[in-house]
Amino acid sequence: MRHRRTTAGVFSALLAVTLAATAQPAAAQQPTEPNQVQDLTVVQGDGFATLAWTPVDGATDYQIERTPVAEDGTATGASVTVGLWRPNRQINNTEPTFADAGFAPGNRFQWRVRARLDGDPQPYSAPVGDTTRGHWGDPDVPGPNLRTQWESTLGAQYTNDVNEYAYTAAIDDLSDRVRVVEIGRTLQDRPINMFVIGYPTPPATPEAVAATNPLAVNCNVHGNEPGDREACLIMARQLAFTDDPTTLGLLSKTTMLIVPTINGDGRAANSRGNADGQDLNRDYSLIRQPETQAFVEMVRDYRPIASYDGHEYGNSNTGDLPMLPPRHQNVAQGIFDESQDMIEGHMYTEGAKDGWWACPYGCTGANVGLGEETILRNTLGLKNVVNSLLELRSSGGPTRPDEGNTANNRRRKTYSAVWTFHQFLAYHGANVGDITAARAEAIRFQSANTGRIVFRGSRPIEAYPAPHPGDTPPPLDAPTAERILEQPPCAYKLTEEQYHGARDDGPDGQQTTVAQRLAAHGWKVIKVAGGYLVPLSQPERGLVPLLLDEQAAEGMVAGERIAPTLTGTHHGPLTVSGVACLADATVRGPVQVRPGATLIVNGGSINGSVNASNASGFVLTAGTVNGPVNVTGTIGPVLLVGNRISGPVNVVNTTGVAPLVAGNTVNGPLGCSGNAAGPVNLEVANSVSGPRFDQCARL
Repeated sequence: MRHRRTTAGVFSALLAVTLAATAQPAAAQQPTEPNQVQDLTVVQGDGFATLAWTPVDGATDYQIERTPVAEDGTATGASVTVGLWRPNRQINNTEPTFADAGFAPGNRFQWRVRARLDGDPQPYSAPVGDTTRGHWGDPDVPGPNLRTQWESTLGAQYTNDVNEYAYTAAIDDLSDRVRVVEIGRTLQDRPINMFVIGYPTPPATPEAVAATNPLAVNCNVHGNEPGDREACLIMARQLAFTDDPTTLGLLSKTTMLIVPTINGDGRAANSRGNADGQDLNRDYSLIRQPETQAFVEMVRDYRPIASYDGHEYGNSNTGDLPMLPPRHQNVAQGIFDESQDMIEGHMYTEGAKDGWWACPYGCTGANVGLGEETILRNTLGLKNVVNSLLELRSSGGPTRPDEGNTANNRRRKTYSAVWTFHQFLAYHGANVGDITAARAEAIRFQSANTGRIVFRGSRPIEAYPAPHPGDTPPPLDAPTAERILEQPPCAYKLTEEQYHGARDDGPDGQQTTVAQRLAAHGWKVIKVAGGYLVPLSQPERGLVPLLLDEQAAEGMVAGERIAPTLTGTHHGPLTVSGVACLADATVRGPVQVRPGATLIVNGGSINGSVNASNASGFVLTAGTVNGPVNVTGTIGPVLLVGNRISGPVNVVNTTGVAPLVAGNTVNGPLGCSGNAAGPVNLEVANSVSGPRFDQCARL
């Protein structure tokens, strides 16, 4: 799947990331001096201008000059070198481009480019003048005329919380495409809002949103990294009021979820962490803080299939837009591959066209971007979400030498993020089938509970392609032997104290129990004699041991490993009392689960019927059943994922959480009725040869 290229036509219609008709490039006259850059063109985008030119033989780099000019071309200010283009900036060095950004939108400029041969400047190109685009939206039309505090001050001030809430409420009020929901509160009781955007209106419930295969952007986890937040606020206005048919077509098929400020307390204090001093991007698996709990519960309920997570990065020598996929080795292969394709197959390519320098986070060899599961990109990957980190280089560095000017620096960061998030929407629209296929396979794979468990370790990021768009690939933290468990347990058992006991690893007055945190993750837990079982056979299996195993690098609690009780062949009927765990076992006969008992099946086959009545829990994943499956009155969770069943399947009158019935092949009818919570399939359809009844009619 890696290195797949998306069809160029899909994206050319998407505004060159501007939500407006593509302008004809302003072009320079053909020059005549030796080694003079030829064919300079300038195309305006939202907050940036793309310069392109014909390369000069032997050039080692190029300098880009910008001069403010009047309509008649006379200079109104000093000329400034705004860019240095190097061959390692992009993957296509035969067609150099540079995204000039940082200027105040709406002003007029003149650009020139000159080559350098080993530092020796050559003649400038003929100049090209053009007027840049103003802030997006007609200033005379309510809605489009909204502006953030950051826009109104031309980057001199970031948008504060009061202005953000007013701006957010105004978009909500003026656009039928937008619903703003509060997904939680910060430690200091600030609202955490989320834009829910669809066309012509967004779906009414989280479950209805989930059915549209939504995508999400988390914009501001570190309070002192505001560039992505400002980009998200601008994009929300664009999506709310644009009349661009391609964008409206995308929003008619999916839902965009934008969380502009998850860390409002850190924003108010201009601090990386929240009011408790916690780096929230080291807490998404552990969810000790109310902010991370709100986001994880949103992921549980709205089920985005793809996501971007916005940050800023202090290395001035790196690319404009460092990106990175979920690297933890427990992430399903397809999720990693699809995330890499989004970055390498799309962002690198489109960045090379528009002049942005996208590269892997760590492309200068910095010790960043590893495999910690506490980081959102890794947590989301372990939750089967195709996703990427986005880092905005926080200072211009040698390739953008004009950014000693604070406002210029802020504008470049924000508009590069606007570009990225629109490209994300475009990628999602063109590849939603591949994304959903990768997600479905990941859910089936994780639920099967097969393969080793890695407690800490990252996948490698190869230098791609040649030449790599940066100096070096990011570092590798390969797992050591003590961080690998070759034979996974069937489940973890927690005591009452471990599960419901008070904890002291959260902020005073807001500590949550393990039970509350596992519920926030959406995991299935079975009440058994002497405690609680957390099966590994569930869609987020790769994350479960990272929180509950005694070997975990950053765990919640050290649960007891429950080994399989049957792994070979059982001849004749099998009656389950207590807890039984079958791992790749063969049962030559029917299986009966007694009231109060728990059955967990990971793979293998059952040659006969499977009946569970009033069981404490029922888990059947990746198995083959030659006979009917009947689950009645179960008081705990029910999971049926990735099985092949020759016979009817009935899930009725269960009283626990919503049964998960996903990715099964059923040779017969599928019936679900009387369940306290309707069964779900996480958008992973079942293949059913017979009719589907009642609560399972749409599964």
